[in-house]
Amino acid sequence: MTIAVLGAGMVGRAIALDLAAEHAVTSFDLNAANLEELKSRNPNIHTAAADLADFNSYTEMLSPFDVVVTAVPGFMGYKTLEAVIHAGKNVVDISFFPEDVLQLDELAKEKNVTVITDCGVAPGMSNFIIGRYNEEMKIESFECYVGGLPKERKPPFQYKAPFSPVDVIQEYIRPARLVEDGIIVTKPALSDIELMTFENAGELEAFNTDGLRSLIYTMGHIPDMKEKTLRYPGHIDLIIAMQQAGFFDTTPLRIKDVDISPLDFTSKILVNQWKLGAEEQEFTVMKVILRSNEKTVEYNLYDEYDAASKLSSMARTTGYTCTAAVNLIGKGLFMEKGVFPPELVGKHQTCFDFVMEYLKERNVIWEKTES
Repeated sequence: MTIAVLGAGMVGRAIALDLAAEHAVTSFDLNAANLEELKSRNPNIHTAAADLADFNSYTEMLSPFDVVVTAVPGFMGYKTLEAVIHAGKNVVDISFFPEDVLQLDELAKEKNVTVITDCGVAPGMSNFIIGRYNEEMKIESFECYVGGLPKERKPPFQYKAPFSPVDVIQEYIRPARLVEDGIIVTKPALSDIELMTFENAGELEAFNTDGLRSLIYTMGHIPDMKEKTLRYPGHIDLIIAMQQAGFFDTTPLRIKDVDISPLDFTSKILVNQWKLGAEEQEFTVMKVILRSNEKTVEYNLYDEYDAASKLSSMARTTGYTCTAAVNLIGKGLFMEKGVFPPELVGKHQTCFDFVMEYLKERNVIWEKTES
């Protein structure tokens, strides 16, 4: 296959490197340093400087490719995906955007393309899992807990962003949607803080974020669903204090005759504070719990930075889920036309098994228990 990867950041780089082992890959980005880093890792990957916000250029730019991966920041994710669909290309998307992706389903069917969206670790693997078990049991509740964290806890934030820091900030701002007793409930992000203990990660705090996304609509028959993000204890108290002090406000402040958005200023500061070092030790921890009246199924993941590939755990666990989906399309294992969040792909046993085996081959190990 010929594959275009839009975005050569931390996760986009992992995606391109993995796909290039078997396919002809071209990576597009405006950041020359990102492209140079990718090229130094694998000279066989073609790189091209491109303004990915120039959506009118997509039809011509993407014409040579069989499949496209969109790995851009969330604020431009929806329009990027829409432009790829308009170009008539099959696509797998990992950008975390606030818009409802199912609005693009009609366009995708009109263009006769396959779109697998939200295909990372969470959303992504959590969706694959719930989609599969929804076919096998009457799920009464779904819980997902997930976080990517540095191994070294440096104050004050005890956090580094293993993906776009801008998207992390949006997670902390965007209201969280949950399902309780069959009703969609909206709560503030960062709410319902609870402490949990994980075998390899120790004690972490869990709090609400808007991670259910498509599950609210595709799995609306499940009475209780929630997703929570994990951080070291104390991190969220600091974030809440900043929020209450106005650091995340969007109304501009006039400072020395210049209008400055507090959120833009804070984002700039935190991007520098939270930048994960190129070879900094970090880990991803995740727990998915599915309950019926008869049994409980639990999937657990703990994964660390890989020194051999020099790829972060979050880049690998997110990126390899995405590349597994690309291969589902390439191998003809999933060929339906329209927009499909992972739960509508993972419901097929063949697709689910392929993804799990694909990850296992790359040493991303999910452990299942059933009781």
